[in-house]
Amino acid sequence: MPTLDRHDDVFVLNLGDTENRFHPDWLDAVGRALDQVEQADGPKALVTTATGKFFSNGLDLDWLGANGDRLPGYAATVQNLLARFLALAVPTVAALPGHTFAAGAMLALAHDFRVMRADRGFWCLPEVNIGIPFTPGMSALIQSRLTPQVAHEAMTTGRRYGGAEALRAGIVDHAVAEDAVDATATRIAATLAPNAGQTLGTIKSRMYAPVLAALRGK
Repeated sequence: MPTLDRHDDVFVLNLGDTENRFHPDWLDAVGRALDQVEQADGPKALVTTATGKFFSNGLDLDWLGANGDRLPGYAATVQNLLARFLALAVPTVAALPGHTFAAGAMLALAHDFRVMRADRGFWCLPEVNIGIPFTPGMSALIQSRLTPQVAHEAMTTGRRYGGAEALRAGIVDHAVAEDAVDATATRIAATLAPNAGQTLGTIKSRMYAPVLAALRGK
């Protein structure tokens, strides 16, 4: 399950050491962690990372298969969480130590910056391959954070981008060695921590107003 620690001005949200799929309990834990970050005073920033070979594999399809009648509420919760990260009044950096797929890839895009392991792991939107179309909100998020050409390729082909490829495509901001992923993300976050506050939140909310409305179903 996700855990939250703080190192000086930087909060570190660790999504877990499994595939870190979006089970309802997992979503609740991430939401509670964001509550703590938002309620903290002073300069602050957030690094979201994971332990092992996955950042996140996205939606919990096994849970969905057993709880199909709860899909509307589940989808709304996922989209609201993506919106919350996107508009967070705190600088955010996603540290991607391994595979970052589907809604996990969208979660990474909802952060301000992304640092990915260069030598192993893929960033991928496989929805076209598994027969799950993007919601309007998810489409809006992806297209707001990637160039039109990259968004088209990623969304319509399910291409898997390694770290160096993701950097060239502008999906991530840095591709580094395995042992430098978290350190690089933390360094970036610490530099930006003084920017936390209402002004940053307002800038993000206005910059991504159409995306946030689509994610929140408004």
